Formats: sequence, C-alpha cells, structure tokens
Amino acid sequence: MSETKSTCCYCGVGCGVIIEHDGDQITGVRGDPDHPANFGRLCTKGSTLHLTAAPETLAVRAKVPQLRTTRDAARLPSDWDTALDHVAGRFADIIRTHGPDAVAFYGAGQLLTEDYYVFNKLAKGLIGTNNLDTNSRLCMSSAVAGYKLSLGADSPPCSYEDFDHAGCLFITGSNTAFAHPIAFRRVEDARKANPDMKLIVVDPRRTDTAEAADLFLPILPGTDIALYNAMLHVMLWEGWIDQAYVDAHTEGFDALKKLVRDYSPTSAADICGIPKADIEKAAEWFATSSATLSLYCQGLNQSSSGTHKNSALINLHLATGQIGRAGAGPFSLTGQPNAMGGREVGGLANLLSAHRDLANPEHRAEVAALWGIDDVPAEPGKSAVELFEAVRAGQIKAVWIACTNPAQSMPDQTLIHEALKTAELVVVQEAFEHTETCAYADVLLPATTWGEKNGTVTNSERRISRVLPGVAAPGEARHDWAIVCDFARRLGHTLGKGALAERLFAYDGPEAIWNEHRESTRGRDLDITGLNYAMLETDGPQQWPYPEGATGGKVRLYEDGLFPTPSGKARFVVTEYKATAEKPSARYPLHLITGRLRDQWHGMSRTGLVARLYSHETEPLLHMHPDDLARRDLGNGDVIRVKSRQGAIVVKVLETDTVRPGQCFLPMHWGGNAMAGTLGVNALMPSAFDPYSKQPELKHAAAQVEKVTSGHPIVAMRRVDVTKENPYEVMARIRTRLAALPYASLTLAGRDVPVVMLQSRVEEHEPELINAIDAAFSLDDPTQALSYADPRRDIGKRARIDDDILTAVRLVGETKAAEWLAQLMTVGASAAPMRRWLLAPVTQPPEGGPTRGKVICNCFDISEDAIKAAFDAGESIEQLQARTKCGTNCGSCVPELRRLKNQYRLPA
Repeated sequence: MSETKSTCCYCGVGCGVIIEHDGDQITGVRGDPDHPANFGRLCTKGSTLHLTAAPETLAVRAKVPQLRTTRDAARLPSDWDTALDHVAGRFADIIRTHGPDAVAFYGAGQLLTEDYYVFNKLAKGLIGTNNLDTNSRLCMSSAVAGYKLSLGADSPPCSYEDFDHAGCLFITGSNTAFAHPIAFRRVEDARKANPDMKLIVVDPRRTDTAEAADLFLPILPGTDIALYNAMLHVMLWEGWIDQAYVDAHTEGFDALKKLVRDYSPTSAADICGIPKADIEKAAEWFATSSATLSLYCQGLNQSSSGTHKNSALINLHLATGQIGRAGAGPFSLTGQPNAMGGREVGGLANLLSAHRDLANPEHRAEVAALWGIDDVPAEPGKSAVELFEAVRAGQIKAVWIACTNPAQSMPDQTLIHEALKTAELVVVQEAFEHTETCAYADVLLPATTWGEKNGTVTNSERRISRVLPGVAAPGEARHDWAIVCDFARRLGHTLGKGALAERLFAYDGPEAIWNEHRESTRGRDLDITGLNYAMLETDGPQQWPYPEGATGGKVRLYEDGLFPTPSGKARFVVTEYKATAEKPSARYPLHLITGRLRDQWHGMSRTGLVARLYSHETEPLLHMHPDDLARRDLGNGDVIRVKSRQGAIVVKVLETDTVRPGQCFLPMHWGGNAMAGTLGVNALMPSAFDPYSKQPELKHAAAQVEKVTSGHPIVAMRRVDVTKENPYEVMARIRTRLAALPYASLTLAGRDVPVVMLQSRVEEHEPELINAIDAAFSLDDPTQALSYADPRRDIGKRARIDDDILTAVRLVGETKAAEWLAQLMTVGASAAPMRRWLLAPVTQPPEGGPTRGKVICNCFDISEDAIKAAFDAGESIEQLQARTKCGTNCGSCVPELRRLKNQYRLPA
C-alpha cells in the first residue's frame, strides 16, 4: 500500500488529504494532519473521495476521445490525433471566417492553476479573444469585484488562524456549517477556547450555522445592504467609529455618511423584516469587539447587487478599524477548490495574469511582453451569462467547455440548453461523461480528475498547495493542461502561426507552466517568486505573497494600513440598497431561495456517485413553511410543481420551519440527471446579473407552487451487488425515460451496497413504460419475482428476493410500504420474516422490521431514529458520542445533534 499527499477537490477550504492506493487503484483517503487548512479533518464529502474513484465509477468516466461530425449523428470513439485535428480545423475555419471572437472557452474553479494558465494563454495570447470565462463567475466574481472596489486588489486579507483571535464572528450569506464544514469546525474550536466570542449569523433561513448563533438575523432575501447600512448608522450615532483609522487609511467616508443617515434601524427593520433591537445589538457587537471577523459567501455574491453587498460589508470593517490585525477583517470564503488559483492567472473574461486588469493598457502590455506577443486584445470578453447568450444568438459559433457542467449549473437553463443546441461546435473536456452538458458535446475529450492530477491549487486564505497524483488516469484520459497545449500547437499550425504556438506552449510538464505564472507575479500583490514546487512539497502549503528573499508568506494583509489603490488608502463605497431582481407578485407570491446540502456538491457529477451521500437528504425537495402548505392544501411529501418566470420543475415538498412563511428553499444540486425533464433546479433562476461583477442572481427567484395530482405514484428500487452489476448502468438504463415523465426522482440509497431509487408518477395504462422500468430493475422475469396486480385500480407490484435478501421492488398505484421496503433493502436484512408483507399496503413494517429515519451521521451511519431514541432515554450528546462515535469524526452532524437534543429532551 502506498500513500500520496494531495488536496480535496470540493470547497475552497483546501483541505489536505492523503490518498491511499495500491498503484493502480485508490483504496482510501484520510485527512493530512500536517496540512494547515484542516490538520487531518475531512467533511463527509472529503472522507468519501475514494468512493468516487471506485472501480464501478469507470462506467461513467470518459476514457477515450469521442467525435461526431454532424449534429444528428451519435458520437463514436476516436483517437486523440483525429479528435484534436478535427477541432483545430473547425476552430480555424470559424476564426478565419468570423474572427477570433466567434469562439469561446468556459472553464471551472476545479481546474488546477496550471490548467487555467494555459487556457488563458490559448484564448488571449494565441487566438486573440478574451472570450474565456469560468464557473467562478457564478461563484466568486462579486467577491473579486468587491475587494478590488474597496481595497484595491483581489487579495483576501485574512487567514483561518484569525478564527482563534476573533472576539466577534459575523457570518453573513453563508451556511458555513454545510458549505465549508471544516472551516466551521475551526469556528467551533475557537468558540470553545473563547466562550466570550460572539457569533452573529445573517441568513433568510435558520440553517445549521444559524442554530449556533448568539444572535440570528433572519433578514428577508436580498436586504443585506439595508442591514449593513443601518448598522453603520448605529455605529455613527453611538460614536463607535474608529475615526483615527478612517482619517489615516481610508477615503470617501463623508459621502457614505450622507447615505446611511437615511438607514435608521427603524426603517431597516421594516425593509429586512427583523427587530430594530437586533440591528442595534449586531452593530454594537461588531463595532466594540476586540476583533471582528466576517465570513461570507454566495448569499452575498450570487446577487444582482453582489459587488455592493460585498463593499457594504467591507465598509463596516473600514469604519471600525476591524481590518489588518489578528482576528479582524472581511474574509470571503471561496466556493470552489481553486477559484482563487483561477483568479490569480486571469481566468475570467475581464482579468489577466497576476491580478492584472484587461481594461488597463499597461497591464495588457506587460502580459504581451511576458508571452512574447504583439498585444493582448482590448475588446472585453463575454462573461458567463453573456457568453451563452452570444452562443444562442449565433455570434459565438464554437464553445469549448472544460471541467464544468453549465447545462446544470447556469441560471435560466432554457437559455443554456437552447445555446448548446444552436452552437455549430460544442467541445467538452470532462472526466465524467454522464453530466448534462456532455449530452451536447460534438467532441468529448477525456480528462484526468482528482487522484490523477498534478499541479497546484490556492485556497480561501491564499495558501498554495501541491496536488500530486496517486494513480494513473483510466483509458486515454489526459491532463487538462496537456490537452490544451496539444490543441494550441495544432491550431497554431492550422492558422499559419505554427512557430508562435510551438514557442508559447513548449511546456514539458506542469512545473514549467507554474514557473512562468510565478514570474508573472513578480512585484504584484500576489508575488510568489520566493516559492517553487520543491518547497511546496518539502515545506508544505504556503501563503502568498511570498516574494523572492522572503522567509514566509503573509498570514494577513494590510497590517500597515497601506492598500493597493492609487492613493494607498482603502475606499468607502456608497452602497444603496436595491431589491432582488425578481420581486414576489400575486402570480409568483413566494421568495424562492437556493443553497447547498451538507453532503452534496455542485452538480453532483462526483458526490452523486456515492450512495451514502444521499442519506441526509434523499431526493429533490422543496423546503416550505407549514403555514404555506396549509394555505395550499398541501401535505408533507406531496408532489408539487414549482414555477418561476423562467421555467418549472416538479418535486416533492418538505414541511419545515427553517424558512419563514412566504419563503421556500430548494437545494441547487439537482439537475436533469436526477429529475424529470432535462433542466433541473436552475431552470427556475433568472439570468439577471450584477453590473460590476456580472455574477448572476442564482440565490433568488419569485415562484409559485401548486399540487400535482395527475397520474399514479410509482416507486422502483434495485439493490446492486457491484461485483456483479454496475449501479450507474442501472441508472443509465432508466435515465433516458426521465424527460417524458411528469415527475421523477432518480437517486441512490444505502451504504456499502448501493440501491438505485426511482420515484415517479405515471399516467394510466402505460405498460410500455412499466415494462421498461421492470427491465431496468431486473424485475422483468415473472418467474423470479413476487407479483400482485389489481387492474381495476391500476395497482401493480413486484418484488424480487435473492439469497434471502430483498433486491428489487416496483410499486405502481399504491406505494405506502416504500419507505420501510427501502430500509429493508439498504440494510440487507433477511426478507424471510417480511415476505408476506412485501406487497401489502402498510406504511409500517411488521414488528421487528427496519425503521431508521434519515441518516444524521454519515461517518458512522447513525440514523435520526436511533439518535432520538437515545435522547428520549436520557443520554447526553457526550454519552451518545462515546457509545456510537456519532459526530466525532468530521463533525458535520454536530449542529443537528444539538438541535435534536433540544427537541427530544425528557421532561424534568
């Protein structure tokens, strides 16, 4: 058994991992105790990374190039030379005919820094277009714009160790407990060490993060700026401004003071929907704390006012001098593993290498000199939404998509799918061929993924880590940087720029690329000329800036009060509150909010391969307040249609009081692979975007909800022995049917043995569909299945038992037993005692049958029912943990344990 140090590939915390492998296969993963981001801890997603590389996942890996020459043909296996020559020829024809801006590239915050760098050089250096954007536009571009507008550069000033020094922690627009679990573990540690620390959480929902707060401000969606301006109003009124800091290190405060006079706590309380006294208390804690640290993420960024939301929060830090010292500052939590690295090398349509601005002629000249080219194009590139609008309009003819899934992740999915259908050429560079975007690929190029890649990433605290491969890639998959360089040389020769392309892309490995990137940072705010690959491998991850001659990186920035602006001073930004892009109306009366689940990530192309990661929330669910359910005559678990101005989806509803009446919440992860239709959750979201950052408002839409009563319910389940069958192939056999169904959810369940779960509705008399489901779930042989049919009531049931284990079930027309049958199947218990009840219309199993509830602790498979029983019996959390280990590994379930303990306490 061998071990290789690398990093996690999920959120921007940038946890270090140790990959365990036998040379050919990844066999395990654990946290790296030496990595300063996580010190050995991993969340549920990180601790199951090895399961995403299990042998059965090869069924969904892209392993060889695939190509089709006409849009109505099927893609066929090809070889690298043929595929890349074809793409080079098509790109060259389009560029010669329509100009370089007729092609575009769309990448991801999961690319390594080296991959990002060569994509940037290909587009802006060789081809001569700035049409290169990434899904970081959906994630961090408002944070980038806010930092630059207020502080002068995209340089997060804080570090994780500031958690230990903060006297007040202000978490706003972030469910940190779910989105950045390991960072939240560090917050919990800091609060335990300093019981006097105050935690303020601002969020429309009562999240797990909010449950831990000393002060929770459940503001109405999109009213953040009104809150921050009112807090500043209070600070001015009470004399809590650090006037000496304002005078010495900032500019523009007088204009902001005039604005916030109108934001009294009373008026802001009406706008935000929270008590005036809570606004005043938040202002006091923030301003008078020994050190105040803000943590924020997509709740601020994914907004049509995202840049000003960021700047309004930074205004509070500048006004109170809460910046540039231990435990104080505005700390943007990066949403992806290498969104920071992408920003460093210019991986957006308005950026250039080393935090240079495309609009700055001097910066363009510096990059042109670095690359040895005549110039970098001045015409602004298309940002994400604009890019796909241009594809749909026919202005961009060819689009190259790498390591991301816009056919699930972008807003207004109708627009995206129309664009991908319209494009003359869609190239997809991807590790997993089952993503929604791959369905549109004319050329599919197989790429390496976690555990196979080699390069660097940068996390939220500006810390650069080496990514090392544990195993070789499957099939003919190549590294992203290598694919780009090979293509660039071919395109250069086709365009008559062969010598230039050979020189620009003459890299013998990722280190050569990184060294060139390193040189581009010399003298910049992110100067890393004092680092090299060897140092990162021997001394561990390092923070920038780390210039040549330095003995260490900077833990925090702006300690000297100097900022990278023309005046050297930070800027107060006049931030006027504006409502969300869509406002509720009589037709669309509900605020629809989106966000993350604890155990899933982005579009689930990776986490969706792990059955146990569905245990916490098993299917697409709309979270809705009981009052809103009652108003619409809805019950928990009903099938509903959620409709916005952009589109509609059909899901089940979950009754919860974590949202206010008039609001509802929908996790953002579910796409067409898991639902009826082909568009997924983001079909509901508007494409409106911030005018400065151009980040779309993915967090909010106005919506309506109605019950779906047509058709008969259907549930089908298949327990899959991965040594004999592949669960993803079972899912693929039925996935093609999802688009035509009025409602469907296709997910996984179980732990060590996966269970494929289909829940749907079918119209009467659809035997062809039922036969297809039976065939997919191995229930098509009546001699191997128990059967029950009542044609008069359109009820039909089948169950299959193999070696005394229930392995498959299909229920049509009546599905009362579905939940306990799923439990019986997932635990693999003997079916003999239940045999006579398997097809009975009973919601509870006979005595002694399996009942568990949802899984709360994924690390040790501890269910909600078991936890409730322990608390009802009088156990403390500590006793439960000692007996079951629940919550003692990654800790992601600890907030929920505390909530359950409060709910299920024995009376005194």
